[in-house]
Order: sequence, then structure tokens, then C-alpha cells
Amino acid sequence: MTSGKRILLGHGSGGKLMHELIEQVFAPVLLASNGAVLNDAAVFQACGARLAMTTDSFVVDPIFFPGGDIGEMAVYGTVNDLAVSGARPLFLSAAFILEEGLPLEDLRRIVASMKRACDRAGVAMVTGDTKVVNRGKGDKVFVNTTGIGAIERQIEISADRARPGDKVLLSGAIGAHGVAIMLAREDLDFERPICSDTAPLNGLVEAMLGASLDIHCMRDLTRGGLASALNEIALSSRVGFRIREDRIPIQDEVKGACEILGLDPLHVANEGKLVAVVGPEQAEKILASMQKNACGKEAALIGEVVKDHPGRVVMKTGVGGLRIVDMLAGAQLPRIC
Repeated sequence: MTSGKRILLGHGSGGKLMHELIEQVFAPVLLASNGAVLNDAAVFQACGARLAMTTDSFVVDPIFFPGGDIGEMAVYGTVNDLAVSGARPLFLSAAFILEEGLPLEDLRRIVASMKRACDRAGVAMVTGDTKVVNRGKGDKVFVNTTGIGAIERQIEISADRARPGDKVLLSGAIGAHGVAIMLAREDLDFERPICSDTAPLNGLVEAMLGASLDIHCMRDLTRGGLASALNEIALSSRVGFRIREDRIPIQDEVKGACEILGLDPLHVANEGKLVAVVGPEQAEKILASMQKNACGKEAALIGEVVKDHPGRVVMKTGVGGLRIVDMLAGAQLPRIC
């Protein structure tokens, strides 16, 4: 049972505490009737169409950071949740909770950023809502976005579809978003600036699906990072993962910052990366399609699905040993997205 009687920052981390909260508080009451696997988006039939729907709230601090801001991140985060479910993102809504005293120029900047992000991702913002709370009762601005997309191919992409022998593909270098936020938050300067990887992934996913439909699972790597995403899939599919540290791309600047800050890059949030579990026969073809896309230039095959140790992720380290890669336990970087 989730510890204590009150909500902790760790309950929003994307790791163990958040999963306990979902499994013990929300899912038994709100999702008990459909027994759905908890993917990045819900998939359903409506009026003869197969649709996907997702919703997310963004509470990042600071609201403007190197490489992005809360506005474009809200758009891309929802677009990416739809894309990794195999859907073509179509329509978004946006709800704003504004704190009294927020500079109007900051709000204008956020809204303009969201418009540019919608244009880049090829989606339309069609409805929204605004609320204002008293000074000191919020933190500048919180944004909630909901998205709807169409699944136009005969595919089933879900966290419970990984099978032994499948290959694990990572779209690029991890950890940049979380490190960029932390450095901006603490006003730390590094010799070479680190920018968030915030980006829409629907074009990358379209290229992957165009290469092959033999894609079983996909997750965009946000809170909890690569480690939590793989653990979620391992638990849902009742399989194990074996990955290799030397194949996981990480920028030298990000690796160095993580060492200084005491962070594990595998647990650090991303906003423009995905992990895919694909059939072994099509893995190289899908990987090649990823590497031709701007959001997948550094894509790599980092491991495979195994029958051994179901529900666990094991990594061969750079020195040849084995390490269990667990889900994020607490709040490594709160208010990260």
C-alpha cells in the first residue's frame, strides 16, 4: 500500500509511488469496469472510427527553460502520447489555471508557443478553458491538454504485447530535458549549454509505421525516464528486458551533469524521445527508418525482450557486470513536466 496518509511529491514522479497511487486509488474505482491496460492513450471505437484519447497536465518549474517552455511542452506531450499509441493526432483542447499576478506578456508568450507547436505537429486546438486562482494559491500557470487522434492502420500497440525475442529501439540520447530543467531551476552554468529535447514524435512514428507494422509497444519517455518505461512494459507483458549500457545514447554534457547532480540518466525525464519494442525480423528496417528522421538520428537498438526474470529490467554495464534497473523510487526531479 502506498505509504502515509498524504500525497507526496513522489506520487507525481512517474515511478513506484505514482504507480501505487494509480493502482490503489484511481484504477479500482474509475477504471474497474473496463479492465484496460494503462497505456499512454485510451483506444476505443466510436461512430465507426477507431480513436485514441489522452489527457495530461503540465506543472513545470520554471515555465521557460532552455529549449522550450510549458506551452509547447503541453502540446508535444499530448501529441506524443497519441502517436506512441499508433494514432494520428488530430485535435487538442487546452485548459489554463492562472495565478493572480502572472505577467500578461508571459501568458501571451506561452499561447504563441502553443500555436507554433500545433502548426509544427499538424494538429488543431479546438476548445479550452481558463480559471484564475488567488495569488500564492498556484505557481504562475498550470496547463492541461487533451488530445484525440485516429488510428488508421490495423495495428495493436500496447504495453502488454512485448514477447521474448523482440528487440528494443531507443529513438535518441536520453536525459536532456530533466537536466535542462534542473540547471535552469538552480541557475547553474555549464561550459556547454544543455537544452531540453522537447519535440513532436508523430512524424517519427509515422516513418516507423511506414517501414513496418510489426511494432508491439511504444512509450514516450517522460517522468521516470527510460527505466520506468521499460519496467512498466515488463510488468504489463510479464516479460524481462536485457539492455546494454554501451548502446544507450547519452550526450557527454548530460552524463557529466548527472554525475555532478547525483542523477541516474535512466531515470531522468525526456520530452522528445520514445522506446519501441518491435518484432526481431523487422527491427533493423524500423531502426533505419528512425535514423532517417530528424527526431531519430541517434536511434539505437539497445536490447531485447527475454523470458527470464519477468517484470524486471537487467542491464549489462559498461564494465561487463549486470545491474537491475528498477523503476524510479521517489521524486528525483519534481515539477519536471
